[in-house]
Amino acid sequence: MLTPDIIKKKRDGQVLSPEEIKFLVSRYVKGEVPDYQMSAFLMAVYFREMSETELLNFTLAMRDSGEKIDLSGIRGVKVDKHSTGGVGDTTTLICAPLASACGVPVAKMTGRGLGHTGGTADKLESIPGFSVELSKEAFFFQVNKIGISIMAQSQELVPADKKLYALRDVTATIDSLPLIASSVMSKKLAAGADAIVLDVKFGDGAFMKGLDAAGKLAEIMVKIGNHAGKRTAAFLTSMEQPLGNYIGNVLEVIEAFKILKGEEKKGDLRKVSVQLASCMVLLGGEAASFGEAEKKVLGALDSGKGLDKMEELIKAQGGDPRVVEDTALLPTAALIQTVCSDASGYVQAISAEAVGRTSLLLGAGRTKKEDKIDLSVGIILKKRVGDQVEKGEPLVEIRGNDPLKLNFCQKKIKEAYRIGTEPPVLSPLIPRIIL
Repeated sequence: MLTPDIIKKKRDGQVLSPEEIKFLVSRYVKGEVPDYQMSAFLMAVYFREMSETELLNFTLAMRDSGEKIDLSGIRGVKVDKHSTGGVGDTTTLICAPLASACGVPVAKMTGRGLGHTGGTADKLESIPGFSVELSKEAFFFQVNKIGISIMAQSQELVPADKKLYALRDVTATIDSLPLIASSVMSKKLAAGADAIVLDVKFGDGAFMKGLDAAGKLAEIMVKIGNHAGKRTAAFLTSMEQPLGNYIGNVLEVIEAFKILKGEEKKGDLRKVSVQLASCMVLLGGEAASFGEAEKKVLGALDSGKGLDKMEELIKAQGGDPRVVEDTALLPTAALIQTVCSDASGYVQAISAEAVGRTSLLLGAGRTKKEDKIDLSVGIILKKRVGDQVEKGEPLVEIRGNDPLKLNFCQKKIKEAYRIGTEPPVLSPLIPRIIL
């Protein structure tokens, strides 16, 4: 088998065999296929795409390129949840304890933030003492004991994806649906869950800007999951504005606590989190219908069982559970600056990407994996799309530790808002669910 023949075959739109795909992926991971040949293959896929069978085989070959987690030692139906990334997207910190409180074992491996979207591992590490670096034995033991554990993703998981993603980044092949789908699903399949709930973002602050493209990606990933023997569902959720009102690691933890404590009864973040948790409960076999699952999740939220599960999680992983009731124990930024509206009217739009990038400039995120982040900084939205605002009324509160960054970000965050005289027409938050 020769690599140029495989590239030519895909270039000409032919279907690759499972053996050809496995050969290419395994040899690339070993360093026996050079970057220039794999770059040619990626570009061929970009233009010619892949059949369903090809894509499944490509995803499985990526999954099999490294360590695979066997969760059979954990009792029950394990359900994983994955978001394609957004701004103020704190759903894991809410839906995971809620699903666990409803009887679903949550054994979740999570990543760190890169760019303008945050990472769950970083958010949890803003809790004093909390560790996401667990051994597999400790991870399994904890899920069996309390029903939930969240740990940092193993570096040995899907090495093919790490190499391919870096190559896609410099070869203009990032926005290929087959390559995106195989990247996400190879990691989810390697993580060992029995079922997968996908939260596919679309809009200004998401990787996929359009609803149609996001829908196609969601359909592809659901098919891959189902064909691989994992019951898979996907939600299409809007990222036209930040999902939550708090953006930044410790601030997002605080907002999750507020929702779990019942202090926030409405809002987009709460709604999406409840829907995702309900789907986890349904796929986990703890409810016979989505309606029954949602009733159980709302019961866990209203009764405080979800909050209790969050406290258990924090304590089990070395954190101080007192932070749930006393957020003053969490890291706090030294400086606070309020940004006010220059006009009266209605908030017609908030650029989620601009808000995320402003948070990044404050120090809340990374542009490179080795960057050190400031867990205490971030942004609190005081007005959302559709809200009426008066001139001089606060739009945003910025929290930081560097006066120069704070002043620069004040201008940037104001540019993220668009104020007009007419109330906007609000788009659906969750326009589609694929079950």
